[in-house]
Amino acid sequence: MTATEVMMSVLSLAAGAVLGTVFFVGLWWTVRHALTAQNPALLILASMLGRTGLVIIGFYLVSGGQWQRLLFCLAGFIIARLILVRVLPKDVAKRARPTSRVTHHAS
Repeated sequence: MTATEVMMSVLSLAAGAVLGTVFFVGLWWTVRHALTAQNPALLILASMLGRTGLVIIGFYLVSGGQWQRLLFCLAGFIIARLILVRVLPKDVAKRARPTSRVTHHAS
């Protein structure tokens, strides 16, 4: 590998990490706000289309028609996911639970 190829591989990896970060932070934000949105289905659909479209276009541009760059970009995307799963708060399920308990009494 030449120095240029190494640099392009590193840049592809970094671009994949940025794309992954945008995708998964966007997903996290969507899930958090879907619980209180007036139209959660529209929010989820728009978010999915936007995030997926951005990632596909980003992968296409980064690859430049070379599968090696695409592979490095995908690796960066996956690395971002692995990091963000550990970093982002996991309190979404707690927010969805009711705050008071309802008790049912047998008649």
